[in-house]
Amino acid sequence: MVRRLMPHPLIRLLPGRDRRVKTGHPWAFSNEITMTPAAKALPPGAVARLEGDDGQRHGTWLFNPHSLIAARRLDRDPEAMIDAAWLRGRLGAALALRERLFDAPHYRLVHAEADGLPGLVIDRYGDALALQANTAGMEALTPALVEALQGLVSPRLIVARNDASVRGLEGLPQETRLLLGEAGPVHAEEGGLRFAVDLLGGQKTGWFFDQREHRARVARLAAGGTMLDAFCHTGGFGLSAAAAGAARVTLLDRSAHALDLAMASAAENGLAERVSAERGEAMEALERMGQSGTRFDMVVADPPAFAKSRKDQPAALRAYGKLARLAAGLVAPGGFLFIASCSHHVAPGEFADAVIWGIGRARREGRLLFQGGAGPDHPVHPLLPESAYLKAMLFQLA
Repeated sequence: MVRRLMPHPLIRLLPGRDRRVKTGHPWAFSNEITMTPAAKALPPGAVARLEGDDGQRHGTWLFNPHSLIAARRLDRDPEAMIDAAWLRGRLGAALALRERLFDAPHYRLVHAEADGLPGLVIDRYGDALALQANTAGMEALTPALVEALQGLVSPRLIVARNDASVRGLEGLPQETRLLLGEAGPVHAEEGGLRFAVDLLGGQKTGWFFDQREHRARVARLAAGGTMLDAFCHTGGFGLSAAAAGAARVTLLDRSAHALDLAMASAAENGLAERVSAERGEAMEALERMGQSGTRFDMVVADPPAFAKSRKDQPAALRAYGKLARLAAGLVAPGGFLFIASCSHHVAPGEFADAVIWGIGRARREGRLLFQGGAGPDHPVHPLLPESAYLKAMLFQLA
């Protein structure tokens, strides 16, 4: 371990407020830290040492005196040098795991705290990377991150997709910009297909790797039948099903740009004859289809997060119940419903209850075939269960 010549600035935990940190929790909240004038004067994202009031050393942390999550652990060594070499070590460990999990370089390369890089998300599309720094600390470390990534995977393109609303909690602006290289075509490769990805103008980091295993499971069940892919974004579920043998796939999304990318991918993969696109608000379209008696052998409902914050939770649960009711009503007898939530403010049990309620309101009966979360390139820190944001359920309906 490389050590600093000069120590990091010191922040201390309040008396009696060190129990969570001592158990290995990677966060310290603002009401657990002694906010001295010196601590308050540290710039957001400063690298600091954290100690208990008893003098016990808890390592090197990123510190933001203006954030509720005031400190996030980087290293158990309080003298660790947090530079491009240190970052390359963490990134290298994350890369080694993904290379064991996947044969091709298309995956989430870094998933924040679980990969020891709090607040950082990196998605990899071959030689193109989408980087999202959601904390002031990772924002400050971005130049060193770019240097480390160049030494590790030699990307031609790195895009900062720093447009997540959570950046506001850290006092950061939302922005999208090039960090390295020039904008050009980017593709995600999955299941033998190539999907066009817009790193600068698409949703989030351009592609949802977290649903990879669910897309494969749904595609197998969709073979030979008709399918509706609601909230389809760029058509991951629908095109995977078409490639697996679905007779007819309807893509539904409100974004014309996303649908254009989806249909371009359908054409590139030789699937255009079995895939059609419909633009519209998904809830309204589902209700209209139900009233007209339209039915599908497979319905996928994978919406954006309905709960952006904890206060949105009650409304979000009502919306998930309504979505389940509308989607279940479109499933042909013996067909399948896949429904998901990426709202980390909605707990798995609450989501399941809302979905089951909605299926019941549609006067449908069925059986739960699968219930799960994100793929293994989205690991979860065991002391941060709330970071297991994705919830997915697959039903067969009578």
